[in-house]
Amino acid sequence: MLELIGNTPLVDLSNLFSEKSPQIFGKAEWMNPGGSIKDRPVKRMLLKALESGSLTKEKTILDSSSGNAGIAYAMIGSVLELNVTIVIPGNASEERKQRIKAHGAKIIETDPLEGYDEALRYAHQLYNKHPEKYWLCNQYENDNNWLSHFEETAEELINQISGQITHYVGGVGTGGSLTGIGRRLKTENPLVQIIAIRPELWPGIEGLKPLQSKDDIIPKIFDESIIDEWIDVRADDAKQWCKNLAKKGIFVGQSSGANLAGISEIIKNLSDGVIVTLLNDFGDRYFSTGLWS
Repeated sequence: MLELIGNTPLVDLSNLFSEKSPQIFGKAEWMNPGGSIKDRPVKRMLLKALESGSLTKEKTILDSSSGNAGIAYAMIGSVLELNVTIVIPGNASEERKQRIKAHGAKIIETDPLEGYDEALRYAHQLYNKHPEKYWLCNQYENDNNWLSHFEETAEELINQISGQITHYVGGVGTGGSLTGIGRRLKTENPLVQIIAIRPELWPGIEGLKPLQSKDDIIPKIFDESIIDEWIDVRADDAKQWCKNLAKKGIFVGQSSGANLAGISEIIKNLSDGVIVTLLNDFGDRYFSTGLWS
């Protein structure tokens, strides 16, 4: 089962834009067995922890998640015959919660008005109370998160693109994919532009952190020094790009739409180059959120 994670194909998205636009490709991360990019880091984090002995069969995997990582923990945990508890904001989509439970994992919901950071704080509090019971994966601080993208996702992109990647566009959740892919691409080509998507504070974009509030918890693994430019994206624009993609047969979630909304801004002043992004997850886990209404 775990061997099915990764080696996702590229989708040519250039035809969504004008004929004069650069080449644009999206990596089809919804094709991972858990339906999202999060299968990659979770697989590595759990296998490395088992290898080191810090995670044992006697302990329960614990972490916070906005949903996709929770599915990956639950799915991979079931394969490895490990117990899993996920702390998740109460407003996470019902489809995500049901998928997590289907794999046998336990869910603890936090106040949706307090945002994702409250789920993160609660997971740490729970671990601190019962360190003998839980193994806290802590994807915000776990180097195997970004390393999974440095050694695997980015390497796949480099091998799949004929020619040099000039721009990479992505958002920040835990910071793992942007940091790992950005660092690897810059070792290949120091001139590559790493463009970060910044969602509006409200209503926000599920899975992405705006990083605009002094109270935001900044992921420790996030390397902001590699960012060449920030692009602000409205939730409505991300939603519209999901619909644009769906009309071309590509059914993905709102963070993928945000990536495309960001690209649509970048190419206003760009006529050539090779832009790559991630299509982070499958669109069917958002039916209950109003994304498709």
